[in-house]
Amino acid sequence: MDPVNNLYEVYSKNTKTSCEFMEKAKTVMPEGVTANIKSFAPHPIVMEKGHGAYLTDLDGNKYVDYLLSYGALMLGHGHPEIIEAITAQLHSDGTALFGTPHRLEVEMAQKVQEHYPSMELVRYTNSGTEATLLALRLAYSYTGKYKIAKFEGHYHGGYDQVLLSVNPPVNEAGPVNEPNAIIESKGVDPYHQEHTIILPFNNIEACADILTKYKDEVAAVVLEPIQGGFIPAEQSFMDGLRKLTEELGILLIFDEVKTGFRLGLGGAQSVYNIKPDLTALGKVVGGGFPVGIIGGKKEILMVSAPTSASDVFDNSQSKQSAAKDVLFHSGTYNGHPTILTAGLKTIEVLELEIDQVMETTDELKKGIEALFTAKGIAMKAVGKGTIFNVVLTEKEEILNYRDLQQSDFVTRKIIDFHLLNHGIYTKPLNRYSLSTVHGKKEIDLTLEAYENVLSKL
Repeated sequence: MDPVNNLYEVYSKNTKTSCEFMEKAKTVMPEGVTANIKSFAPHPIVMEKGHGAYLTDLDGNKYVDYLLSYGALMLGHGHPEIIEAITAQLHSDGTALFGTPHRLEVEMAQKVQEHYPSMELVRYTNSGTEATLLALRLAYSYTGKYKIAKFEGHYHGGYDQVLLSVNPPVNEAGPVNEPNAIIESKGVDPYHQEHTIILPFNNIEACADILTKYKDEVAAVVLEPIQGGFIPAEQSFMDGLRKLTEELGILLIFDEVKTGFRLGLGGAQSVYNIKPDLTALGKVVGGGFPVGIIGGKKEILMVSAPTSASDVFDNSQSKQSAAKDVLFHSGTYNGHPTILTAGLKTIEVLELEIDQVMETTDELKKGIEALFTAKGIAMKAVGKGTIFNVVLTEKEEILNYRDLQQSDFVTRKIIDFHLLNHGIYTKPLNRYSLSTVHGKKEIDLTLEAYENVLSKL
């Protein structure tokens, strides 16, 4: 196969205008991006248009899109039913934003509860990050305990309590059964290394030892039921974790930002038949717009009910802070009517079409695996539902972060850049997400590109 430098040369030639534009972007944004995850060497591709399952860049190159904004666009780009719905909402409501309660808040909550009955009450936020942040605050408030436990390799947003041991160097990560808490960013207070306990995924015995030790301090265990959207929890692990947290008086929080409406309409909790105490949703439920939803047991959510005061600025009922006994949660754009309209329409379409997306995903996974097998290259398409990742490994199973780190990232990255040069888009090393508009044509194009690329190995 071509050396990496030559591969980058071809890539840079194909995306020359993107390269030039990124230099301009660097004059107004750090490294030219407004989110670190959007940056990669030698330069990211700057997109100009999205339509259906495709993206077109500044140079006019067209790609089958498997990034789909990290899984958010489950109806693809510019779905006509979403455009029609939000246009009608703007006309009928006469505004994009009320700043007051409105009917769509209730309609969306009821629709979510149809598929996630564990979410007895809900609150809206502006991102999945905000949803998990509020989940932790609810857990602290409800339990009166102020440590949390998260799993090594799991991502829950970019804030201090959870920005630990997401992608830690294995040589610093500590024992596999009792991982160290490794800070993932400058600016994170080391305090959180003592207040965020790191657990090993898919190892219930080790989790039991750690959580029993900290049971009087840990408010909640938060996890991605499918790590990174593609490494599934084992059923026995999920059953054991639910039982363990209940016995120890620790809340269980499912971060279903990636998996919500992607493993089926009811997400991971329906697949595993587990009822978490709190659930965070995002991505798909925004229909391409920024959103988060947090929901769970009524008695936990009621901690945020403004029964004694409407907000922290209202001190009319007390000489002290009127909100001191209420968990504060607010936001100008929470429950944005246009966003909820897009989310509702997305769910309605998925109620009719999600089975087809699952079948298409399975077809693509099997096709890629067959091509690797024919070349004698060890590889697994790891994932459930409508998300998977291509993992180059000889291991029988990928159960956790440590297993994943033993895979061949170098060859995978080379393959990804070749695929970009052949019009197949995902960020190098990232997972594949599919949508309702990925069909036979897109699968055939993808498998043809893979066959071409693998012939060069």
